[in-house]
Amino acid sequence: MLIKDIITALEDLAPLNYAEDFDNVGLLTGSAEWEATGALVTLDTLEEVVDEAIEKNCNLIVSFHPIIFSGLKRLNGSNYVERAVLKALKNDVAIYAIHTALDNHFKGVNNMICEQLNLINRRILIPQKSTIKKLITFVPRANAGKVREALFSAGAGSIGNYDHCSFNLEGNGSFRGNEDSNPVIGEKGKTHFEEEVQIGMTFPKHLEGKVLKALFESHPYEEVAYEVTTLENRNQHIGMGMIGELEEEASETAFLERVKKIFGTGCIRHSALLQKPIKKVAVLGGSGSFAIDKAANAGADIYLTADLKYHDFYKAEQRLVLADIGHYESEQYTKNLLSSYLKKNFANFAVVLSNTDTNPIKYF
Repeated sequence: MLIKDIITALEDLAPLNYAEDFDNVGLLTGSAEWEATGALVTLDTLEEVVDEAIEKNCNLIVSFHPIIFSGLKRLNGSNYVERAVLKALKNDVAIYAIHTALDNHFKGVNNMICEQLNLINRRILIPQKSTIKKLITFVPRANAGKVREALFSAGAGSIGNYDHCSFNLEGNGSFRGNEDSNPVIGEKGKTHFEEEVQIGMTFPKHLEGKVLKALFESHPYEEVAYEVTTLENRNQHIGMGMIGELEEEASETAFLERVKKIFGTGCIRHSALLQKPIKKVAVLGGSGSFAIDKAANAGADIYLTADLKYHDFYKAEQRLVLADIGHYESEQYTKNLLSSYLKKNFANFAVVLSNTDTNPIKYF
């Protein structure tokens, strides 16, 4: 098996199209054409993690965070990033980072937090824009069924809990081929009118290449008329953060005690308690100060995230409780998600969950 086979599976789980623009996801070192000896799954790729991969005969590290985030101007081992990258390069260890592609997945990072808290009625806190596209094409009536089925098989026509969704409008199409044409229907040089079906269906943007390939292969015409547009609709299954509800409301202190125990954090920094019960909970793994207003506007009683600064806590403004549970702590279950997924898809391949503690923050 090649490393690219594992990458394909990872990108089936979390397509890189949905990663944030600022991020650096994908294969960071090594070659996708290398034969894979094993995959080590980690939250961060440090030098110690590369050592662990070498020791366990894993030439692929599947990392949540990208070790290369901003541009590297030199590689001389002067800092922890360069040392990890150099060691990986010297020992032919490939590093693949998935980061915000998984952050934005409905079953990704934030869903794992909700799982630990047993939240119900979950939904995306900040749905991502421009992720849904629409295809319009025109097909001879006799071939419409074949083309529709090909597009459905490619993943088009799925909306929420429904699939095989399309809109079909019958009408007359016209065309005239020039002397270099080879029309399937009609004669070159003569205007032809054909009973056609206008087929319209939506599809997720990461499937555009696959959907268009299915269209071209199934369509009978020499020249296929079609249009693809990007919709403004929010994608309710892709985006940052998540909000859900406790099955039974809890007091603020009882809930915070529970969170502290589940995530094993040394302390929870929080805004002023409001002396109100907790029912609706918003979460965003990692740095989430940018979503404070979104959580408040969604009606959350408490917002769990990390990396809140001094002035961020003022933004609570008696609307909700802000709780900083730690960056590592909020994302720690992500590597279990990735490990389980890879083991399920590659049952006879060595997938190793890293036991290196990469949390840089300690509590006294």
